[in-house]
Amino acid sequence: MENLKKLAELNDTAQTEGAKFAAGNKAAGTRLRKALQEIKNLAHEMRKEVSDVKNQ
Repeated sequence: MENLKKLAELNDTAQTEGAKFAAGNKAAGTRLRKALQEIKNLAHEMRKEVSDVKNQ
């Protein structure tokens, strides 16, 4: 459940930075890409954990 909370926090961050980027803040684009990469990595880790539990 901890990973789900972290995923939700990262999603909120991505939405905030995405809105700032859309408004013309170029630095927010870098923060948005970082948040999206963290979401990707966390999702991959979570998929692995779920598969491990499922296959036991």
